[in-house]
Amino acid sequence: MWIKLCGMTQQQDVECAFELGADAVGFIFASSPRQVTPEQVTQLADGIVGLKVGVFVNESIDRIRHIRSQCHLDIIQLHGDESPEYCRQLGGKIMKAVRVKDRESLKRIDDYAKNILILLDAFVPHQRGGTGKHIATELLDVVPDMSRIILAGGLSPENVPELVRRYQPYGIDVNSGIEASPGVKDHKKMKTLFRNINVLMD
Repeated sequence: MWIKLCGMTQQQDVECAFELGADAVGFIFASSPRQVTPEQVTQLADGIVGLKVGVFVNESIDRIRHIRSQCHLDIIQLHGDESPEYCRQLGGKIMKAVRVKDRESLKRIDDYAKNILILLDAFVPHQRGGTGKHIATELLDVVPDMSRIILAGGLSPENVPELVRRYQPYGIDVNSGIEASPGVKDHKKMKTLFRNINVLMD
């Protein structure tokens, strides 16, 4: 299972994530308590071996391309209202967030090309992520195909094992559930997360 830890702002947190076995770390370039600059990410990601994900919300394609090149980002995560055509124009590896409010919102998944990973996050008005809120299980129950789905929204070391067991998604994206404060990770929680996942996978 693919594991991404998001909202990185500290060098030691990035290093800990990859030491524990994360596949990717996320850097938020959009307005957020965890927002970082391209210059910060260049330093944070210096010498790391692992995938780097840049998170953007309704940003211009030109600026994303510039930052992608500057920071050597492997994947672009789009957390706004970006259309399938926008994704096509941007190109490269993309994760598109879909904020799950109701069954109707799940229909958006099929709008995006099959090579785009879909991140399902909880819907919270006026907030684009990192809310700590859960997606209702009755909505996850009706997702027909989890093979390109990354679960997010209120994930923690305690609830990840059951969600993974129940839905078997392509991956998970954890942020606030492993934090000491916004943008600062709790290494004990990170270790517990991976210990619980490893027990599940054995």
